Amino acid sequence: MERLMIDSENGATVVSPFNEELVKKAIENELARDGQVYFIHNRVESIYSVGNLISKLVPKARVVVGHGQLGEKELEQVMLKFVRDEADVLVATTIVENGLDIPRANTILINRADRLGLAELYQLRGRVGRSSQRAYAYLLVPPVGGLSPLARQRLAALKEFSDLGAGFRIAALDLELRGAGNLLGREQHGQIAAVGFDLYCRMVERAVSERKGEAVEPERRVTLNLGQDIRIPREYIESENLRLRIYKRIAEVSNESEREEVRKELEDRFGAPPAAVDNLLDYAVLKALAERLLVASIERRGEQVAVRFHDDTPIKPEKLVRVIRGRRGMRLDPSGVLWFDWKNEKDGVAGATQKLLLQLQS
Repeated sequence: MERLMIDSENGATVVSPFNEELVKKAIENELARDGQVYFIHNRVESIYSVGNLISKLVPKARVVVGHGQLGEKELEQVMLKFVRDEADVLVATTIVENGLDIPRANTILINRADRLGLAELYQLRGRVGRSSQRAYAYLLVPPVGGLSPLARQRLAALKEFSDLGAGFRIAALDLELRGAGNLLGREQHGQIAAVGFDLYCRMVERAVSERKGEAVEPERRVTLNLGQDIRIPREYIESENLRLRIYKRIAEVSNESEREEVRKELEDRFGAPPAAVDNLLDYAVLKALAERLLVASIERRGEQVAVRFHDDTPIKPEKLVRVIRGRRGMRLDPSGVLWFDWKNEKDGVAGATQKLLLQLQS
């Protein structure tokens, strides 16, 4: 991926793959004009390694590290050092995106910028350029082959909206790229306007398609009832708004890889997830798999689990027969419900159910 320079009236934004020489030069250039630097690295587990790397690349730079898992007093001391010009480089997570106004800090480097939302990138870029000095923002990303289509759209948007006062357009485009979600819907806020905003939009979309004579696929939702605690405890995430955002984030998980990525992110931000949050992550993966296989419901009944399929499930009957014959205690009743014992499975009820569905899928 070639380096891309985006010029605007109040500064320049550079999009480039991570490169130690580029990082070194960007920091040295800012220090040469008696300025300060933000380096954003949104992974607590490796943030001190990044701080050590910067100290090695630019030995004369005074480097401090700040993140949300530090104690209140410790974090305050880190920030005060930077504000008082007792540090040249602040290596931090995205906790700096709001509230900091340091005129001498006019260079920001954002590591793995492809993982951040468009509005978040815009806010972070706004930390620099708050004086008469020309500001520089370096968005460090993987090579072009490692960028998702969504990440490429975000970077293209920053190129288009690099002028002063583009915040509203950035927020609108971010809403379009990521979706409005279900924050106003029935699942999280009760009965708003009888059915909820999210459901209302889906109903309108379906009605319009029907009026146009277009084929409308029936919605297939799976009902999960495994008798486990799947709430995010208030003790783990105190803010209600933040908990709602995390619920939405987990609801988007569709496979094991995404599950591990979200779990790692939660551990970085809030500490080791409690059992209920792990259960919720397991539910998200299981729900996505069940919907792909057109499973109507999965219900735990004592030491057994009942799996009911829609009539047009893609699971082949011969595959189902082979799986039933190969496992003791599994049966298909006359109504078409598949029953199996889960109690002796080491992966628990959700893991045992997921393993079974994967067998039926393969």
